[in-house]
Parts: sequence; C-alpha cells; structure tokens
Amino acid sequence: MYRATTHAIQVDVEPQFMADRSNPDRSQFFWAYTITIVNQGARTVQLVSRHWRITDGNGRLEEVKGAGVVGEQPILRPGDKFRYTSGCPLTTASGFMSGAYRMVDENGQAFDIEVPTFSLDSPQAGRVLN
Repeated sequence: MYRATTHAIQVDVEPQFMADRSNPDRSQFFWAYTITIVNQGARTVQLVSRHWRITDGNGRLEEVKGAGVVGEQPILRPGDKFRYTSGCPLTTASGFMSGAYRMVDENGQAFDIEVPTFSLDSPQAGRVLN
C-alpha cells in the first residue's frame, strides 16, 4: 500500500495487476487501483477534480485531468472516508502513477492534496535493483 497525507487528508492506494484484462502478447497491460481518502482534519472538504501523471515503462508521460473521481465529487466531513476503484491500461509491463486531488473546504478555499506515487508492475516486468 502507498500512503500520503496532505492538509490532514490521507490518501491510500492499493494497485493490483489484472491478468484477466491484460494480453502481454499484444502489449496490453491493465491495473486496477483502489483509493481510500480519509479526512483526518477538522473541516469539511469536497474533492472537485483530479490530475494524474501516468508514466509507462518507456518513460512516456500521459496527464489526465477531470472533474471528481469515478463520476463523483465526494464531500468528506471530519472523520469521513471515501473509497473507490478505477483502472489504468498501459502498453508496457510496468509503469507508475502519481497525482493530486483538488479539494475545496467549507469556506470555499481550494487546495491540492497529494496522491502518492505508486508502482504498476506486472508479472512480465523484469526486476531491476538500483
């Protein structure tokens, strides 16, 4: 699991390679990732948009921006959590994702929270030690 906490908002990510949705012979690899967002602060916040940076195993970067997540713009009161699952296809056997959520608090103040960088590794990806 990967974790980041920004402005008292915790984001946990659990990626999972989906062999049943992948076809390595055609350079098609798919991951699901489950994200849990926990409001550990004292103010109510709303997730209004996302910004993803997806890098494949060749270093090719794709940026994705959009409203909310999985069609929702959840409101999290202090102590609330929101969990969702989405997915990411790549043409390489490995890669990584990172990003941010734009939040707005109960006073209308906007701020970004970090989504931790997380690894996308399939069984076909070679292991490299640095």
